[in-house]
Amino acid sequence: MKNNKKLSLIEVVSMAVGTMIGASIFTIFGLGAKIAGNDLPEAFILSGIYALVVAYSYAILGGKIISNAGPIAFILKGLGDSVVTGALSILMWLTYVVSISLFVKGFAGYLLPFIHVEPTTFTTGIVEVIVISFFTALNFFGSKAVGKAEFYIVLTKLSILLVFILGGFMTINWGMVKPGFDSAHTSGLLNASIIFFLSYMGFGLITNASENIENPKKNVPLAIFISIFFVMIFYILISMVTIGNLSLPDIIKAQENALAIAAKPFLGNFGFILITIGALFSISSALNATIFGGANVAYSLAKDGELPEAFERKIWFKSTEGLYITAGLGLLFALFFNLGAIASITSTVFTVIYIFVLISHIKLQKKYGGNKILIIFNLIILLGVFVALMKYQWDTQKSAFYASIFTFVGAFIAEYIYRKYGKREMKDIKISTNL
Repeated sequence: MKNNKKLSLIEVVSMAVGTMIGASIFTIFGLGAKIAGNDLPEAFILSGIYALVVAYSYAILGGKIISNAGPIAFILKGLGDSVVTGALSILMWLTYVVSISLFVKGFAGYLLPFIHVEPTTFTTGIVEVIVISFFTALNFFGSKAVGKAEFYIVLTKLSILLVFILGGFMTINWGMVKPGFDSAHTSGLLNASIIFFLSYMGFGLITNASENIENPKKNVPLAIFISIFFVMIFYILISMVTIGNLSLPDIIKAQENALAIAAKPFLGNFGFILITIGALFSISSALNATIFGGANVAYSLAKDGELPEAFERKIWFKSTEGLYITAGLGLLFALFFNLGAIASITSTVFTVIYIFVLISHIKLQKKYGGNKILIIFNLIILLGVFVALMKYQWDTQKSAFYASIFTFVGAFIAEYIYRKYGKREMKDIKISTNL
């Protein structure tokens, strides 16, 4: 991938914001409303706090350990080369593949009804092929093209959402926004906050592009915190407008289309069209950033001896193979697999990766900085989130619980076999260290 130009602070923030907003507001909003009810804004605040707990370690380590392997570089430095580190790297890369396929499916799901085309298997497949081909081609031109495109995509999307927010506040019913504090509401709030923890995970893309960022020592930590706080404000405002203009049963019924339906009371059919366009921009920006991040992960981990050597060749149609293989697998998942069960376990995978990043930070704290007591406190919070997430899966969807366990065990077995028979090991990551 051509990386002769670096991403500016605003471009890398755009990538993270584009992924975060595209990954939640237009996909799991209806589910969150079903769980949290009127406490939806508070759920976004609480999940944002969880994200900041992780961001503390990401910001400190990401500003000093410069590698597109991102959190795997942190774990390798902290815990060394092991089956655990290798299994986590495999799991992390697969989350990008699954995310790409989810975004592609989401785009087709929004686009086809909007242009009045029946969403059959054939028409959906055609859209998926065209969309992923377009963004793969865009990423072929390198990180600067990605950053530029991401900036304009996110700018358009946020402008549309601002119209939604401003228009919605003019007709909001504040009584519908009032939170509840009884035990049932508190339980729903906590469960929803765990679900919406997923909606902040896009900030991790920043560390997966650190080699391509201008002045990473300064801009990586800044981009992480700016993107989280910016997105948190948007989430809170959007959720207030939605639950203040549309009844909970209607939001739940609308599911992914909740925002478009919520715009009708105060913007009419124009609002419905506008928000649908906003959804398409959101998914586009998330897909754009995720393909870029996923390709970087695949290439960096292969370069350091983790993924098969096919990823490691630098030239293949004048680009890295990691880009094509990541996007290609994402397309195959979108075309041939039901992603419901697979998508439900990505949250647990990310949370486990975060836990090991914090454990690594504890070991690296003396060398790279950070308050050890605060890191340990953050780790306890994150372990609580993981336990609560697994309990939620057990209570609501046992298949997802078993799938999570199977995924972790499978990754460890694959890594063990790969190391034993492939005779490969992770090399010490060549990084630029800013101490």
